[in-house]
Amino acid sequence: MRLLVFLTLFQVATAAARVVEYDLTISETTLSPAGQPVRVLAVNGSVPGPTLRFMEGDTAVIRVHNALARETTSTHWHGLLLPNAMDGVPFVTTAPIKAGTTYTFRFDLKQSGTYWYHSHTGLQEQRGVYGSIVIEPKGGEPSTSERDHVLVVSDWTDRNPKTIMRSLMAGYDYDAVKKGNKQSISGAYRAGALADYFEREWTRIPPMDLSDVYYDAFLINGQRSSMLEGKPGERIRLRLINASAATYFYINTSGGPMTVVAADGPAVQPVRVDELLMGIAETYDIIVTVPPSGSYEIRATAQDGSGFASAWIGSGSPHPAPDIPKANLYKMDYMLAGAFEALGDDPTDGRPLPPYRKLRSLKPTTLPPDAPRREISLRLTGDMERYIWSFNGKTLAEDSTIRVTKDEVLRIELVNDTMMHHPIHLHGHFFRLINGQGDRSPLKHTVDVPPMGRRVIEFEANDAGDWFFHCHLLYHMEAGMARVITYNNDDSYKPRLDPALLDPYYWMASGSVQNNMTMGMAKFMNARNDFGVEWDVGLGHEDGMDDHPYEVDATWSRYFDPNFSSLLGYRFTNEEDSRDRAFAGIRYRLPGFFRTTLTVDSEGDARGEVAKLFQLTDRLNLFGSLEYDTNSRWQSQVGLEYVITRNLGIVTSYDSTHGFGGGISFRF
Repeated sequence: MRLLVFLTLFQVATAAARVVEYDLTISETTLSPAGQPVRVLAVNGSVPGPTLRFMEGDTAVIRVHNALARETTSTHWHGLLLPNAMDGVPFVTTAPIKAGTTYTFRFDLKQSGTYWYHSHTGLQEQRGVYGSIVIEPKGGEPSTSERDHVLVVSDWTDRNPKTIMRSLMAGYDYDAVKKGNKQSISGAYRAGALADYFEREWTRIPPMDLSDVYYDAFLINGQRSSMLEGKPGERIRLRLINASAATYFYINTSGGPMTVVAADGPAVQPVRVDELLMGIAETYDIIVTVPPSGSYEIRATAQDGSGFASAWIGSGSPHPAPDIPKANLYKMDYMLAGAFEALGDDPTDGRPLPPYRKLRSLKPTTLPPDAPRREISLRLTGDMERYIWSFNGKTLAEDSTIRVTKDEVLRIELVNDTMMHHPIHLHGHFFRLINGQGDRSPLKHTVDVPPMGRRVIEFEANDAGDWFFHCHLLYHMEAGMARVITYNNDDSYKPRLDPALLDPYYWMASGSVQNNMTMGMAKFMNARNDFGVEWDVGLGHEDGMDDHPYEVDATWSRYFDPNFSSLLGYRFTNEEDSRDRAFAGIRYRLPGFFRTTLTVDSEGDARGEVAKLFQLTDRLNLFGSLEYDTNSRWQSQVGLEYVITRNLGIVTSYDSTHGFGGGISFRF
């Protein structure tokens, strides 16, 4: 009899466990996400890729075909609990999928909720390799609805992401000009924030920048605007996925408050919100009701106010969602909103931080009380100008691992020392977000850490292997803000890493060509090193002579922190009473962003220089420098530059050696 019962239960269990199969093909094609035809990377021919739908308990079999001509690719199943080898991070957990080959992923689905997938290879995610995952719970959704829509929100650029990364590394800020967010003295004056502007400069805090990149379009399901099916009075579940590379979004509607019923997959106690700030890589399920008449907008507004995407429900006269007020980036109180939140204060300017303190799990999430416990602190560090991002001041290449012991509970305090938001994502685990809800703290896989703010998370180390842990702002991860959480406690063990993430070098050049002179620099740089050449060449005539004085320095600079770098080089010159020479020195950034250089050369001469740029408007800057050399004595320069395009500007200047001049400036 017992055997009969066992066999019956076994047959029921195996019958319920479905195998659900999908084929995903990653290829290059031409689409027009922003209105102009451009080459993209697509999944099954579209951006985003198809929605993969499952039931909790299913076995997923997903064949990923790489149809690219030369590139490897990968697919990470964001937020899913699965075997380590199936996580899809190249080298760390899963072999890269070579061009022309197929990799088959197979794993059981232990959870339900809204998730997504994306490439973890280079910057392919920015080019279109992402899509959505929906897993229905066994017993039905705790919060019911008559209809269900997936909304994949993303940012789109027609530019090559590698060019964007190079521009960010070089510190070029034309993207801020395009977005209308570049800080300037005149802008501070108009905002009534001159004192804040100069206080920020004096304390050497870089300008607040809510997004690094200018985007050609913001999309929901690959479109700027779309209609959603729904009958009047129906409750609709909207599965929101922020699949952007570098953009946080405010979600709001013209139909009144939204009800949040799930966050990062797991259900939460329903909570009503008017606006929802959604970090990169987060998911939220919200419930809205189709109005009896009229068409109502669900709007996803870029956090920096540079654009939005829309989805509409209902039919009839359109009712746009209210505008989200733009941030006043000049005011220090906005920059410190994350610090104020840690003290219990809520922003009151209509631009809330994520609703974390309101999120409450449906059931207790406490971790085993008898498990060993450990706490660590990770400071989120970086340099916006140089574009180096790190944990505790070290990039992935410099410190790759966080070691855990099987079955311990690790509590991590994330402290943001930068002026940008960072969405921190843990692979292969859920963590408890410690948010004041006690044993009902919500489970998440991604958490926003606001500027100058802090978050506390904890998780049970219950799944051995190497798991990636990183900022999900794609360009920050690429620049070094990542670690591997490893269960291997051998101090000599180093996880396998994607070589593309280990201090890649970028080249760049900038300078000017005027009728009296040309000056500038060209270099190869990675996180810590600059190898390049700097030149200052006269093009005019001095005292009627065609001598064209020049200095050309071949240099190596080593970056230590945002204020300090070392300098070593060799100078070629034909200036009077000078000869070629080696030199060494330092570069130091003073309060007020005055930049100084001090060198001593092999001929026994010393040189000191101080330089400063004043951003008068978003496109017009005043620059000047003063130099003293024990051999050539005093030299000075002052000028104006007006930026016209991303690569070109016009410039006029006076140089004490080369006189007055004018011409073009360039940056590549």
